[in-house]
Amino acid sequence: MSDTVSFGYEDIAPEEKTARVGSVFTSVAGSYDLMNDAMSAGMHRLWKDRFVRRVKPRAGEAVLDMAGGTGDIAFRMAPSGAAITVADINPAMLEVGMERAAGRGIDGLVWTEANAEHLQFPDRFFDAYTIAFGIRNVTDIPAALSEAHRVLRRGGRFFCLEFSTTLWPGFAELYDAYSHRLVPKLGQLLAKDEASYRYLIESIRRFPDMARFQAMIAEAGFVQSRVEPMLGGLVAIHSGWKI
Repeated sequence: MSDTVSFGYEDIAPEEKTARVGSVFTSVAGSYDLMNDAMSAGMHRLWKDRFVRRVKPRAGEAVLDMAGGTGDIAFRMAPSGAAITVADINPAMLEVGMERAAGRGIDGLVWTEANAEHLQFPDRFFDAYTIAFGIRNVTDIPAALSEAHRVLRRGGRFFCLEFSTTLWPGFAELYDAYSHRLVPKLGQLLAKDEASYRYLIESIRRFPDMARFQAMIAEAGFVQSRVEPMLGGLVAIHSGWKI
């Protein structure tokens, strides 16, 4: 990892990013799902549904849902009968997820605080690893991908849902204007936190494009890495297999 990493449009020390990202998600935890609806006009729900259909969790499997704090992905996988561990570095996000699970009557999920770069789980422990809208907030992305590979069994599958850069002419400029000008204002209006939502938008711009991130997944040891773009690549599902 280099001496500096991106925090939005800033370049800062790695240890500072971990702390500052933690502060962002502690701040937005209570309004995170409301803001997801506002920022995506509800489309994040469709993206997550599609993502889980690609994962195809099955009864008897062990699945790690990393950066899954508020439970959106785990709740969608729970009916499959898979044994799901929801992991997040931020305890405030986990608290929101556990409260939501209790309110929905969803039990059987395991909730644990974990750092994607240094997982506490043994080698070859899970059948599938999922991470949705979380990888771009990791300080050392190659380390997180390496850990994902380590904890998966042979034949295990990796799935990541993340924002990227749309390739549709005209739409990219429209979305760029919307996200930079309006999303921070929505953050202030709905969550009383403009700065955190400005970071979340800026972090999308600094994240590797689809081709580069696909290559990073392959570099971590996964095979048959592929990318499935949505909205021209504004959002993408990345996947790979461990053999």
